[in-house]
Amino acid sequence: MRIISLSAIMIGLLAVPAAAQDSRMQQILDRLENANQWRDHVMIVAHRGGWKEGGRIRNAENSMAGVRRSIELGVEIVELDVQKSKDGEYIVLHDSWLDRTTTCKGRAVERTLEELKGCRLVVEGTGEVTAESVPALRDMFAVTKDRVMVNIDNKMEVEDLAGVAAIAREMNMADQVIIKQNLWNSEKLGAMTEAMTAIGDGVRFMPIIADDAVDDVRFIEKVGRTFSADVVEMIAWRGENQGMTANGGALFGARSRAVSTRGDWHLWVNTFTIVNKPGGYLAGGRGDELVQADYPQETFGFWAEQGATIIQTDEPKAAIGWLEKNGYRVPYSERIEPADTASIN
Repeated sequence: MRIISLSAIMIGLLAVPAAAQDSRMQQILDRLENANQWRDHVMIVAHRGGWKEGGRIRNAENSMAGVRRSIELGVEIVELDVQKSKDGEYIVLHDSWLDRTTTCKGRAVERTLEELKGCRLVVEGTGEVTAESVPALRDMFAVTKDRVMVNIDNKMEVEDLAGVAAIAREMNMADQVIIKQNLWNSEKLGAMTEAMTAIGDGVRFMPIIADDAVDDVRFIEKVGRTFSADVVEMIAWRGENQGMTANGGALFGARSRAVSTRGDWHLWVNTFTIVNKPGGYLAGGRGDELVQADYPQETFGFWAEQGATIIQTDEPKAAIGWLEKNGYRVPYSERIEPADTASIN
């Protein structure tokens, strides 16, 4: 029998180059692509890049500062709202009008990217004018690349997603981008299948299924299978006169968990607040307002127990803290790389 000394083993381990170790991004991708192996880990998505904390607006929405804060907190995904400027450049901005979130007025589509550089982002509520201007998508990708995944909230036509995909491919980060579209019948399914052919391979597609239009789990399974989805976003609507859901509604339950397991994909739920709508409007009444009232178990705990393994929230710090404390997240093996090391190409 050949005997290998402990010192020899240690030398061999030390000789393994750092590049051979899994980066945090590789670990995130592994957890996204292998849902069945990570049912005990709830991934967190920072809504609008990460702008709120403790019920208060901390950063301008869709800002690099917000994204950097989200990376620092340890989220796996940031959601960014994307549209086009007058000269056809992709920009990160929620509203079609500039008035609410910037120092400028009027419609974004009526200004070139160069003109939009003069529009400073504003922290809504406080009125604080930041040093950031409306960001180009390409510049935002430079901040997120290899640090956090990006979920694109498309404010354009479906056909425009091909351009988003092209930028991601050019920057060698296509697998770090998720695009999405609401689907509710076979006609929509067919149209999106054609659109994905034009968009091309590489980027990930996430179907959105809402329970006001779909209550048949078989359709969800068909959609997931058609696109080889890693995740399906589920909307549990809360009506104007409805209380909190007790069971997750039509799209959550044993059957949904079963089809997601067969397909090896994640169930995604949104707990963030919608302005002028009942609390938890997209989450059956179990949204971030309960977190802010100090009942996080009624939001994060409830949805984790219903089978959601991805939660999009305006409270990423609270979500990660509560989920870690209560055993719903599995630690990563590597520290988070500071986002400030990113360079803008």
